[in-house]
Amino acid sequence: MSQTVKQLAEQVRTPVDRLLEQLKDAGVSASGPDAIVSDEDKLRLLTHLRKSHGKEAGEAQPARITLKRRSQEELKVPAGAPGKSATVNVEYRKKRTYVQRGAMEEQPAAAKAVESQAEILAARLRAEEEARRKAEEEARRASEEEAAARRRAEEEARRAAEAESLRQQEQAEAEVEPVVAAPAVAKPTAEAKPRVRPAEPSRRELAEEKPRGPGAKATQNRGRGGRLAGADMEAARRGGGGRRGKPQGKQQRHGFEMPTAPVVHEVTIPETITVADLAAKMAVKAVDVVKVLFGMGVMATINQAIDQDTATLVVEEMGHIAKPLTESDLEAELLAGIPEGALKPRPPIITVMGHVDHGKTSLLDYIRRAKVAAGEAGGITQHIGAYHVETPKGVITFLDTPGHEAFTAMRARGAKLTDIVILVVAADDGVMPTTREAITHAKAAGVPLVVAVNKIDKPQADPDRVRNELVQLSVIPEDWGGDTQFVNVSAKTGQGIDDLLDAILIQAEVMELKASEEGPARGTVVESTLDKGRGPVATVLVRGGTLRKGDIVLAGTEYGRVRALLDENGKPIESAGPSIPAVILGLSGTPNAGDDFLVMDEERKAREMAMHRQAKAREGKLATQQATKLENLFDQMKEGETATLNVLVKADVQGSAEAIRDALVKLSTDDVKVNVVASAVGGITESDVNLAVASNAVVIGFNVRADGGARRLAEAQGVQVRYYSIIYEMLDDVRQAMTGLLGTEMHERIIGTAEVRDVFRSPKFGAVAGCRVVEGTVKRGNPIRVLRDNVVIYTGELESLRRFKDDVQEVREGFECGIAVKNYNDVRPGDQIECYERVEVARTL
Repeated sequence: MSQTVKQLAEQVRTPVDRLLEQLKDAGVSASGPDAIVSDEDKLRLLTHLRKSHGKEAGEAQPARITLKRRSQEELKVPAGAPGKSATVNVEYRKKRTYVQRGAMEEQPAAAKAVESQAEILAARLRAEEEARRKAEEEARRASEEEAAARRRAEEEARRAAEAESLRQQEQAEAEVEPVVAAPAVAKPTAEAKPRVRPAEPSRRELAEEKPRGPGAKATQNRGRGGRLAGADMEAARRGGGGRRGKPQGKQQRHGFEMPTAPVVHEVTIPETITVADLAAKMAVKAVDVVKVLFGMGVMATINQAIDQDTATLVVEEMGHIAKPLTESDLEAELLAGIPEGALKPRPPIITVMGHVDHGKTSLLDYIRRAKVAAGEAGGITQHIGAYHVETPKGVITFLDTPGHEAFTAMRARGAKLTDIVILVVAADDGVMPTTREAITHAKAAGVPLVVAVNKIDKPQADPDRVRNELVQLSVIPEDWGGDTQFVNVSAKTGQGIDDLLDAILIQAEVMELKASEEGPARGTVVESTLDKGRGPVATVLVRGGTLRKGDIVLAGTEYGRVRALLDENGKPIESAGPSIPAVILGLSGTPNAGDDFLVMDEERKAREMAMHRQAKAREGKLATQQATKLENLFDQMKEGETATLNVLVKADVQGSAEAIRDALVKLSTDDVKVNVVASAVGGITESDVNLAVASNAVVIGFNVRADGGARRLAEAQGVQVRYYSIIYEMLDDVRQAMTGLLGTEMHERIIGTAEVRDVFRSPKFGAVAGCRVVEGTVKRGNPIRVLRDNVVIYTGELESLRRFKDDVQEVREGFECGIAVKNYNDVRPGDQIECYERVEVARTL
């Protein structure tokens, strides 16, 4: 069979260039990789290669065989820094040639060449080993020299610190040393030498003004740090009872007066505070605070945060008054700083709720004139969408909530954000479980309902049936004497849409919705996600004030400056007023959906508040985990007997991740438990795969994908990564995986029953029962039970099964047979022999 040179090279696993050279040496003309090689050319090449390797055409075995071996090892040698090592790859190559005895006698020169090559290879290996030893020795020597230099530097620094401390101590003692010598030349007084302006006293002049006498040192110690009482000052002026009874010259030459009492500050302390901020509040140096902490056994730097209890001890130690702040105080302080402007009418916030596939998004789609439902996976909404629509009758903000049962938390969140709830009910389907749940959420939030009876254009539509079913849930139409507006609409034809907008605006006018457009913005986080190119992205709904680009936002446990402000369509905007949704970029992380956000004037305050909330969240999480451990101790003891399916969830938005986590946890049963190892937003990364490897978990990506590195790592580690875009498909697959974890169980199935008619005695088998098979089939190899009056009296197996004089394997219903029960002779007429089999059946949830 003819092939090209390239195909032949791939088949024999050799480079194309080398194969071309071998063909040329064999006398075969091949111009390039695409040249055709026939079977004759292959035979000529094979003959040439055999000759070149010492095997003639007629020989049965080669005269010379050359073996090449290559091995690699990894050696760890010390690096420059102590405790660190570097990995060096060392490759060993061996080449051995085996020649037949006849060939060795005929070719001694070739043998010598082989020995020469072996010696060269051994010399090379010895040289590589010597080089490796030298490298290890040099690295070790460098590490020892570096450690010695570091020890010398530490010793010199310690000596310098001791010398400086000793010098400062001597200088302080010199300043307070009492003077006992005779008075020298009289000091010039203020009257003798008038001064132009008061000057700052120098250290020497202050030392001269110190009191002389034995009590001076005690007075100085009481006044250290700038806190000297008035009595001590007076004693210092009088000399404190020294050996000289008269004052040492005139005092207060330069108008310097030391404070008569210490300055006490009232310091407010939050849950966490940095050392620098604490020092600023006490009006002292941060170094002094670090010294006090060091004395208390706390090692902290200037920029390090300390807890409230430690800060309180520091403040009291330094003589100030500590005022701890609670979380409610911080929140009240934040809200107190928000100026309130004039209230103006604002657009209503409408939440569209209802059962899945009842036409919520299609209704919004007609109002917005955009094809939204067509682009959603499976035709269902799986996260909250926020839109504002400028209709001829006014601006309206819509929130579209998902209808699947797994998104209960999202619907509850939407009901809390809204002013009016539009309950969409399909006229051909009626009230469903999610419809009842939406009514419950609306009543719990205290917001009015407007019922939109959708799909009235269908032939099987029955609006009166919907009204009757809703009346049973205490939702009574206005034309029936109730307070709920009912509007018949069709999201397909647009019928009744104008009436629905009129009903919304009338309800909003009755509610008199107002908000202030002035001051910093405040509102609620509707949704958040992690974008690979833009970072954390949050969709917020402004409830008051005006949100502008560049504002500093505090959203839950995250903060940041608004780098970009977008509308719901992704177009940049400059500001967003009350009841307007907006997308912000620039936060430190993805806040939780439903968190409140607030614009602050200083980034430092926003960071402190975010850190405080993060600390409280961690404490609450740890407390919950501890309580769970204590309360469910007995359940945890049985967890070793329960199969567990570990799952790691990554979703596109925060709300979807939350809904998927809750839905997976609800799938847990007594036999199989679903453990969500982690759930977050964003694409699947290598760290997620490593976490899945450590926890033996399955990675679920909901509307996200894994990057190249994560895919390669997952394939190498055998981690299963599943991608989904529809939530009920994901839940079905997880349920099937849980069923696989249940394993199998053994079931017993009765296959035949024989009734004993008479008992015969046999010298070989003992008691032999003459039976008639009344049901099913009796088989020889299956276990049996002997029943008397429907009570099992023996369980065993058959020793013999015969029809007439022949041994048979089975006897079917309606035939007679002779049965001998192994190791049992107490068979009586009227007994029943039951034949059964054990079947392995897969367990189900």
